[in-house]
Amino acid sequence: MSPALSVLDLVPVRSDQTTGDAVAATLDLARTADDLGYRRFWLAEHHNMPAVAATNPPVLIGLVASATDSIRVGSGGVMLPNHAPLVVAEQFALLEAAFPGRIDLGIGRAPGSDPVTSWALRHGAGGVSDEAVNHFPEYVDNVLAMMEPDGVGLALRGGRHVLKATPVAGSVPQIWLLGSSDYSARLAAAKGMPYVFAHHFSGSGTAEALELYRSTFQPSPELSAPRTFLTVNASVAATDDEAQRLALPQLLQMLALRTGQPLVAQRTVEDAETIVDAGLPEAHEDVLAAMRSRWVIGDAATARAEIERLASSYGVDEVMVNPVAGAFRGTEPRKAPAREETLRLLAP
Repeated sequence: MSPALSVLDLVPVRSDQTTGDAVAATLDLARTADDLGYRRFWLAEHHNMPAVAATNPPVLIGLVASATDSIRVGSGGVMLPNHAPLVVAEQFALLEAAFPGRIDLGIGRAPGSDPVTSWALRHGAGGVSDEAVNHFPEYVDNVLAMMEPDGVGLALRGGRHVLKATPVAGSVPQIWLLGSSDYSARLAAAKGMPYVFAHHFSGSGTAEALELYRSTFQPSPELSAPRTFLTVNASVAATDDEAQRLALPQLLQMLALRTGQPLVAQRTVEDAETIVDAGLPEAHEDVLAAMRSRWVIGDAATARAEIERLASSYGVDEVMVNPVAGAFRGTEPRKAPAREETLRLLAP
């Protein structure tokens, strides 16, 4: 049986786009996913990156949920150490109230940015400290409890003070733990929570993390058995050659990230080809080849077969696709036609 399909979006910003253009393209991508029957549409949290506009998942989730009808919308994920748990709980309790049964809260532990930006996030208002990472398990518990109808009771000055994320919660979002190491796998298993390993970013250790999660899972009132899915980068087009060309701008972005090069807005396909044609260091060619081998790149038949193989190999019934196909020169700035086409070609 073919796995259910979902979408991960970083709201990429091309060299020919403004932030507003990139957001408009994301809303069209979400509508396409909704119309095609994709299960969920998640938005990442990354900061101070020239090619990524997904800085604030709750804001983007509200925009996407308002622009769609039935697809689940969520965070992939909120980087909890950057934020006060009460603020996260309030944001997602309100989103769930506005769009009941459609909101996912994916929680991560990584900073999602460079050290300077992380400092600004955690110290700019004086409210979140570097120690937040060490309190991650406690903060996860706090977020979950504050979104429940009864809230959470705090002992303060000899009395008990109740904190609720929203006055009258009718339902709560579905909450997932995200990670790219075994830390979150262990924590999700211990808490009986659903878990997602960032296969699209890490590319290694996926099988080990999922096995650790499944083998140590402790049932909870919310989840009786392990639940997980796979994430993967995908560029799908009419031909293998075109899919490879469209993947090149994002491949160069990831190459820069992994090799410490300056980050820039996402290049057009033609500009990316010019860089590659001029020649890359052999070590960089090896990095590109390794990434290509882990991504889903090809025509519809090739890509569908690879997604089914990955789902079977990792024992999941859902695959979340990050549509990374770039754009040619002259593409309408408020559109991302190749990203939409990737979703159309992968859809059943």
